[in-house]
Amino acid sequence: MTTTPTLAETRRTAREAFGWDTLLPGQAEAITSVVGGRDTLVVFPTGAGKSAVYQIAGLELGGVTVVISPLLALQRDQVASIDAAPDAPAAVALNSRTSARAERAAWQAIENGQPVYAFVAPEQLARDEVLQRLLAADVRLLVVDEAHCVSAWGHDFRPDYARIGDAVAALGHPPVLALTATASSPVRSDIIERLGMRDPHLEVRGMDRPEIHLAVRRYEEDGAKRRAVLEEVAAEPGATLLYVATRRETEEYVAALEKRGRRAAAYHGAMSTKRRDAVHAAWSAGELDVVAATSAFGMGIDKPDVRLVAHADVTESLDAYAQEIGRAARDGKPARAVLHYRPEDFSLRSFFAAGHSKPAQVTAVWSALTHADGRVRAKAVAEVAGLSGRAVSRILGSLVAVGAATSTAKGFAAVAGRTRDEVVADVREEDDAQQRIRESRIAVMRGYAESVRCRRIALLDYFGVDAPDACGACDRCDAADAGAAPSIAEGRDDDDLHPDDAVRHAEWGAGTVVSIEADRMTVFFEQQGYKVVAREALDRGILDVV
Repeated sequence: MTTTPTLAETRRTAREAFGWDTLLPGQAEAITSVVGGRDTLVVFPTGAGKSAVYQIAGLELGGVTVVISPLLALQRDQVASIDAAPDAPAAVALNSRTSARAERAAWQAIENGQPVYAFVAPEQLARDEVLQRLLAADVRLLVVDEAHCVSAWGHDFRPDYARIGDAVAALGHPPVLALTATASSPVRSDIIERLGMRDPHLEVRGMDRPEIHLAVRRYEEDGAKRRAVLEEVAAEPGATLLYVATRRETEEYVAALEKRGRRAAAYHGAMSTKRRDAVHAAWSAGELDVVAATSAFGMGIDKPDVRLVAHADVTESLDAYAQEIGRAARDGKPARAVLHYRPEDFSLRSFFAAGHSKPAQVTAVWSALTHADGRVRAKAVAEVAGLSGRAVSRILGSLVAVGAATSTAKGFAAVAGRTRDEVVADVREEDDAQQRIRESRIAVMRGYAESVRCRRIALLDYFGVDAPDACGACDRCDAADAGAAPSIAEGRDDDDLHPDDAVRHAEWGAGTVVSIEADRMTVFFEQQGYKVVAREALDRGILDVV
């Protein structure tokens, strides 16, 4: 039986096994929860030490710590970090790039009874052999890294992550530790539900990053915006991340920055793995001044001295924006986050976020399920349906969501009694609901960009985190201090309504209050997404506090 370690014992383990002299706020509390056998959801910003939680807890628990991690480069860095620790257990990886020899060695380490960290790509959990061998091993902790990928309401939902809950159940529900850098209250609730977490301990720390000055600049014309972005990035002497919307823009900005004498490189998902790794290495080594990237440059970025994160385009959600700007100032020194936008950018983002499964594709997937002999894997469905794995994963997720199919660790199966037309219509309705949620996230992002109050309050309220009345480190506070703006903290709260309160709308049903302003509030509705509701809706009986 595992005894929960004292704080002094946890600190000693951190020092002796990993070489860490101190623990950051929230780490000890999360470790104590996990070692005590309790499911735990940790929301720490980039650089706040999420990996330390499972590394120390895994050592304290002994046995196998399974870490589900989405990116192979991230797995490689995590394994290397553990290998470099003074006295940490072994770390191995199982993914599509693992050679046969390395896979045999990994399983030997997993099955020999000694403590080990096993990094597993989420798609590996869809393999019967992997699940059966893990079930026979001594798995004492299951870690879900980048846990926001589990939630269809999050900004980076991944179909492979949607089936992790099935794997948790198949493994007998060992303690589950979910880790993410950004998750609003509705996303946190969705993570807990989808992973089947039981009475989880919630540890939310470090969302307030006062060392990062927040600013937004609005333009009416695209050329003016591009010139301003180039001028700002070229003038910044420190390491800079420039986020853009398209692959083409990464190359265009790099060419323009190089003409201005900056050492710059592009990064996007269409580049070869070798080229992406080379850019990442050069950036980490300080050989580049600027990386101009799409959102593909994200998870696992670990450079402490980023002084500017500039966005030349709006992101699809405030969650994504918070995660990307969180890559600045990991050394605790001052940095800036600047969003450049035109009002039209939000319409373009909505256009690119749109998408529905074609009826013919839904029919093909449904037919493959109904004609299968028992449960069938997504890969087999894709082969029968003649569709890409990505399209099939999306449709299978929708079929499960509407109750037309069931999912377990062994695969998918159609639910009897449903007709093809009913299924196609239900998937269309589910697609419409997801589209509303995507559009609502963009609306929240617009609200941040156009807010007249303190930027930090607007950001932290969205994540359900207490904020100062005014941060003194954003463009709105700067303007207020100069007497050029009205009060920036007015009307954040009252005695009758608070963030995270449950409410019910006459038309949209049950919801959760996300943030409150003087005359309006943002509420998350499960089928509608985020909606801005006038405060007077309470007085008129349209909205009631539950």
